[in-house]
Amino acid sequence: MIEIYLIRHGLAGQFGDFADDSLRPLSEIGVKKTTKIAQRLKELGLQFDVILTSPYARSMETAIILQSIGLSETLETLDDLKPAGDIEFLIEQLQNIRERIQSVAIVGHEPDLSRLAAQLTFGQNCENLVLKKAGVVGLSAPVDGDLTGQCQLFWLTPPRLLLD
Repeated sequence: MIEIYLIRHGLAGQFGDFADDSLRPLSEIGVKKTTKIAQRLKELGLQFDVILTSPYARSMETAIILQSIGLSETLETLDDLKPAGDIEFLIEQLQNIRERIQSVAIVGHEPDLSRLAAQLTFGQNCENLVLKKAGVVGLSAPVDGDLTGQCQLFWLTPPRLLLD
């Protein structure tokens, strides 16, 4: 089994304050909370072989914080992690890299991360699964075969539980 961690970007600047939403950064509070959460994940013993992130500023900043805390040496940007990205292609990417990794963090946006978690776990969308900003979903995935509907949910944590 490999572990897939879906991590939503931290609190960002106000929607609409930036002409280009892809440039909207984490807020000052978002940076502080995301750093604390990353430190807590490190304390819990998490380590990722790679962090895959959306190219949007708020996700990149979140991924860089995770990397700077020492959760992974490797960070890669994937266009399909942009809002409304191609989930099926992302699942294919995961299937292609899982032979050489044991743990991956995926940093992105809602509702895409919840949809990805539902596809991987249930094989279909589930509107009731919601990932809060800087929240974490952990999935165990088989090392071979199709990932769709074959993963097991082992962790769903809102950020407030990691901040205490």
